[in-house]
Amino acid sequence: MTFAESAGGGESMPSPEPAPESERRSWAPLLAVCAGYFMVILDVTAINVAVPVIGRELSASLTGIQWITDGYTLVFAGFLLTGGALGDRLGNRRVFCTGVAVFTLSSAACALAPSAPSLVAARLVEGLGAALIVPGSLALLQQAYPAPAARSRAFGLWGSMAGIAAAAGPLLGGLLVSTMGWRWVFLINLPVGVACLVLTLRHVARSPRRAARALDWPAQCAVVAAVALLTAALNEAGRRGWSDPAVLAGVGLAVLAAAAFAVRERLARSPVLPPSLLCSRAMSGGAVIGLLFNFGFYGMVFTASLEFQHQRGFSALGTGLALFPAVAMTMFASVLSGRLARRTGDRPLVISGMLLAALGLAGWAAAGADPAYPLLVAPMMAAGFGTSFALTGSTATVMGAAPSAAYSGAASALFNTTRQIGSATGVALGGSLLATATDYNTGLRTSMAIGALAYLAAAGLAWLCVPATPKMT
Repeated sequence: MTFAESAGGGESMPSPEPAPESERRSWAPLLAVCAGYFMVILDVTAINVAVPVIGRELSASLTGIQWITDGYTLVFAGFLLTGGALGDRLGNRRVFCTGVAVFTLSSAACALAPSAPSLVAARLVEGLGAALIVPGSLALLQQAYPAPAARSRAFGLWGSMAGIAAAAGPLLGGLLVSTMGWRWVFLINLPVGVACLVLTLRHVARSPRRAARALDWPAQCAVVAAVALLTAALNEAGRRGWSDPAVLAGVGLAVLAAAAFAVRERLARSPVLPPSLLCSRAMSGGAVIGLLFNFGFYGMVFTASLEFQHQRGFSALGTGLALFPAVAMTMFASVLSGRLARRTGDRPLVISGMLLAALGLAGWAAAGADPAYPLLVAPMMAAGFGTSFALTGSTATVMGAAPSAAYSGAASALFNTTRQIGSATGVALGGSLLATATDYNTGLRTSMAIGALAYLAAAGLAWLCVPATPKMT
């Protein structure tokens, strides 16, 4: 009997205790889920170094170039909660596989796009596929690894995929663009997507379908509008400034859409996010922690990328190599935190990770104007290690706070939506500070200092919201 069959939880009678030997032996579900997640995050970062070449070859306008990057992000962020709700209703494996298929096919369409408008359209569909993949990824890991120790290790490796993809994206994108052409940035997704589908269908057990979970379409539309408008406003704030009328209008409309969502949720018979879910200290606190550490980490990666390219004259490939210390520690940190979680619980890991990351960014801010690159290696390593070290515990906290398996997709979607908003906010604020500061170095150091404060706030929130003892059930 395979581990997928013994842990599937659908048709067969569950065994009295989980089989740890099977869990250690079968990592196929983890490989499948992480392949899909890696593909999604890689597509966010690899495209950045390819966009200038794409704009020249397809004769795209500045607006068209912006939509090639931002269109994907807007749809991805806006439909995450919808993807989570669909997974809970139709089965997470079914929705995950659908997302992988949509993402893979749309990647092929991106690679074959003859014009900028067709590429933008394909990128929008790609973002929809990503929104179906990510919520189901955590839910499938929770299903496949029911034992707390194995689940913590799986969540840790899942979390490391974001950091690895963030670093590998510019590196791989620069390499592909300079050697084989920009279309290969999308073609690389095809074998990964096919492998992910095969592994998932073969080794991941079917997820239960809960037809009673009705989809509240007015609420879904409201949350899509709120997240998409907020993400768009934050993206534009980095270019236009925070006082621009379009930015203020986008934030105002996002607030109105969020208010409409809240009112609808109170009236709905089957809400997208039940009030009990949002009132949970672990759930809401874990989601905000995710927002804060994504704010700090991706703000750091974005501003550091600009520093290395614009101020130090690094190439795209050189920038990827320069950022490597920030991400080189993520795999080690995730594995270590996953192994420690059973002994220490999640709270010490999240707090220590956030404090270490705060120390790293504070060290960069205190390094002075135009510090030598070797002086920045330790701060980047501290930020990367600390963020990844805390991600495992915060992920386990949010997923463990779901009232039942019926809401695992919604919990995953909430966590990833807040993280996406944190990333967009960190990038937008970093860009705005660099553009408006009296000099570039001042803006960079201010951005790092604000990121350090965000990490400190996450550490304080973890003390209040993350459970103190390991959850062994």
